[in-house]
Amino acid sequence: MAPIHYPIKTKIILRLITYSALLLLTVNAHAQNSESYKDAGQPIESRIKNLISQLTLAEKVSLLGYRAEAVPRLGIPAYNWWNEGLHGVARAGQATIFPQAIGMAATFNPALLQQVATAISTEARAKYNLTSQQNKHLQYMGLTFWSPNINIFRDPRWGRGQETYGEDPFLTANMGVAYVKGMQGNDVNHLKTSATAKHFVAHSGPEAVRDSFDAIVDEKDLRETYLPAFKALVDNGVESVMTAYNRVNNEPNSVSTSYLKNILMNEWGFKGHVVTDCGALDDVFLTHKVMPSGVEVAAAAIKAGVSLDCSSILQNDLLQAVKQNLVTEAEINAALTRLLRTQFKLGFFDDAAKSPYATYGADSISNAAHVALSRRAAQQSMVLLKNSNNILPLKKGNYSSITVLGSNATSMDAMVGSYHGVNSQMVDFVEGVTAAVGLGTRVEYDLGCSYTDTTHFGGIWAAGNSDVAIAVIGLTPVMEGEAGDAFLSPTVGDKASLSLPAGNIAFMKALRKGVPNKPIIAVVTAGSAVDIAAIEPYADAIILAWYPGQQAGNAFADLLFGEVSPSGHLPLTFYKSVNDLPDFKSYAMKNRTYRYFNGAVEYPFGFGLSYTQFAYNWIEKPAATYSLNDVINLQLNVKNVGNLDADEVVQAYIEYPNAERMPLKELKAFKRVSILKGSQSAVNLRVALKDLQKWDLKKHSWKLYPGTYQVFVGSSSTDKKLTAAFTVN
Repeated sequence: MAPIHYPIKTKIILRLITYSALLLLTVNAHAQNSESYKDAGQPIESRIKNLISQLTLAEKVSLLGYRAEAVPRLGIPAYNWWNEGLHGVARAGQATIFPQAIGMAATFNPALLQQVATAISTEARAKYNLTSQQNKHLQYMGLTFWSPNINIFRDPRWGRGQETYGEDPFLTANMGVAYVKGMQGNDVNHLKTSATAKHFVAHSGPEAVRDSFDAIVDEKDLRETYLPAFKALVDNGVESVMTAYNRVNNEPNSVSTSYLKNILMNEWGFKGHVVTDCGALDDVFLTHKVMPSGVEVAAAAIKAGVSLDCSSILQNDLLQAVKQNLVTEAEINAALTRLLRTQFKLGFFDDAAKSPYATYGADSISNAAHVALSRRAAQQSMVLLKNSNNILPLKKGNYSSITVLGSNATSMDAMVGSYHGVNSQMVDFVEGVTAAVGLGTRVEYDLGCSYTDTTHFGGIWAAGNSDVAIAVIGLTPVMEGEAGDAFLSPTVGDKASLSLPAGNIAFMKALRKGVPNKPIIAVVTAGSAVDIAAIEPYADAIILAWYPGQQAGNAFADLLFGEVSPSGHLPLTFYKSVNDLPDFKSYAMKNRTYRYFNGAVEYPFGFGLSYTQFAYNWIEKPAATYSLNDVINLQLNVKNVGNLDADEVVQAYIEYPNAERMPLKELKAFKRVSILKGSQSAVNLRVALKDLQKWDLKKHSWKLYPGTYQVFVGSSSTDKKLTAAFTVN
């Protein structure tokens, strides 16, 4: 066919059409490429790279503070990273309140804690969905949670110890991992919420000087006590780590190359983001005074591995640090990459309707299942410390009148602990007992006493006219807690002693004098070890309730009347006096916790009574010898030889060969088992020999020491129901 010859004018028009079409295709391709960060089908790392390439340096810096600013041109809304979920979604309105963390530790039940954390993350997603639909981006309504607190509760004077899982690294690690799994979910492509291991590292008071304090810790105590729980959570994928306020060996945690860069990131391979505690970067130059200004601090934080600042130092001073050549844009990109990775995993740049959690709404918050879970957690957290003549459980038919009294009998503070939510379904101790006994039993309530008055009391006459008295006394979170929150603490959050309030002690003496021949049941609320001996002679039974959450009253009533047998165990040592302890400011582990303290105590780590008794027998003892790559299998039989169905917490401890600075003993396995009366359960516990390694200060590495080891199994750290010896070659 002969070629077609167009007039010159037509040719020009065709060329313009072709050029326009090509230009349009190019523009569309560029537009699609520029928005590839919105494409959920692309790999996350590619999406992050694409988004960062479109941000100006100023915009990048604006995203590195907890109040991240909006970038409207890219469709990025403002976001507040600060959320709390220690034992329920906190500070965000209606939410289920579970027992405080120390109470959850007393359950010795990681599976239960994972269920609790799953409920918390479900409520968090529901709140996020509801507020996002209203285009609200509120503090405490996001998906990035600054929990759990896995610091070691090395000294019972520390007010924030209630937020932890106790004094033992092994228990803390197991409970912390369970919490993280529940919060972050099991979807390989999406985070349900993000969890944060805090406060890195060696942080446990004193509160009053936390912003300037230097914790001196040698490498052995650091590796064997303060770091193991953090390592366990990193190994199990925790998304975030928060730095502590204090210095460690003269390095402020938030700009520490030794701990953040060298250990957390390089040695452990942490891939998540690091956030500072609130105001911690300000402390570096204002109170620690190791740097001249925020500009140097901002650069040092980025270089150490920090990605998110819970203050405004990075947002205010990082651009100036770049201008002064203290930090590069490439280093800022690396920090922002870690931060954006969390947001992409949470689905912030995806279609919200396609989220696996998109259907969570109002019916996911404080629903019946979550309330029931809170009750079960509280049941398992409470610890029976005394039960003279098996006075408990009470038989309802034997008691037609009950007086419930005491400073904490109706106290909401004594139920909720620190970092808590609120709701309209709180059940205090008076309400729980009243509901449990029904309309045919007379129940009275009286405040009874204050915390400080040692001469004026109420309710004693009423108690004398009742068949049984229940006295609810103890501490509240305004007496012990974080600096600034525990405003009734004379030591800025910490405790000066282990004493219960003077008014409570005097009241118990007066109550016993006024009611000499009738049962008195004492319930003690606290977030830490307290001197139970001061009130022990005046009560027939004592239950430690911790800060048990919204179902406090119902859970206590369940134990009081035998619906459930007590099964909580102490996650920390109850000393006789702080005079038995080293200086509070000493971070050396010598003479601290059950692992190193060899003196007499009120109650040992792991202690907790039951309404029944358990008999232990070996099924198969450990082998005679082991080496580094072996695993010890402890097989035993546990029989409920009492008259009530109950849970037992089987605990296995290791005693080491005689060597310098070896622990006296260490928990290395535990398991909660439910056993019907008269029945028995086979229990298998595993201990990896690698977990028995200790830090060699000379070689700066782990070492399995040869020699003869002892293992014992029982229901506390002093209960040796079964023992066996083995040798490590």
